[in-house]
Amino acid sequence: MIRVENIAKNFGGIQAVDGVSLSIEKGSITGLIGPNGAGKTTLFNIIAGVFPPSSGKIFLDNEDVTHLEPHELFHKGLLRTFQIAHEFSTLSVLDNLMVVPGEQPGEQLRHSWFNYSRVKEIEAKNYERALEVIDFLEIDHIKHELAGNLSGGQKKLLELGRTMMVEPKIVFLDEVGAGVNRTLLNTIATSIKRLNEERGYTFCLIEHDMDFIARLCDPVIVMAEGKLLTQGTIEEVKNNEEVIEAYLGTGRKHERKVPS
Repeated sequence: MIRVENIAKNFGGIQAVDGVSLSIEKGSITGLIGPNGAGKTTLFNIIAGVFPPSSGKIFLDNEDVTHLEPHELFHKGLLRTFQIAHEFSTLSVLDNLMVVPGEQPGEQLRHSWFNYSRVKEIEAKNYERALEVIDFLEIDHIKHELAGNLSGGQKKLLELGRTMMVEPKIVFLDEVGAGVNRTLLNTIATSIKRLNEERGYTFCLIEHDMDFIARLCDPVIVMAEGKLLTQGTIEEVKNNEEVIEAYLGTGRKHERKVPS
């Protein structure tokens, strides 16, 4: 689904990402982990078109998408969420979902005047789709709540729901579990698993919660100091000497392991 070839990114002489190459297989839930400052979010931003790479190439379904803008990637089915949710705080949960699909005729004044029936038809489809998403995520009780009033975990669920409005090819989730209580985190994990198994969604997610990663992800990719360190199953990664060194600055001689 995604192929990254020798991606590098410099910020004023700081090498944030240094020659990273990796692949994300269609239908997988791939975890991307590493210590703070490893370059994970920068890599996400490059893949999602937020930052141009200093060098290297990115392919989506074997198409070179290296220099496409985020809105262009959106229309090709590549979506991402953020560490801090980007909801429309003064709109309801339902309305936050309905505004997601692109190129809605109601966004153009001429259609509202001269093709009103088409506007209403598309709005009705988006409304039904939004209700399906709300039902899938089991958030019917907050569908009319203003998004700005939601808890952190509910906002993360809403962000996941927004990606569902357009049937994406691949979704990049940046610390979806950050600041989320354990109950909602379980709900989010269950939703991701169901979307993967029942609807074939491909996910790549950054997360520091190793239990969350272990529950969902195979393979797991590890970055450190802007470089790709290793990849494998969660057990292989947790017992890898280089990973232990990257996280804790010590190896097995001190009998310490990656936090779980």
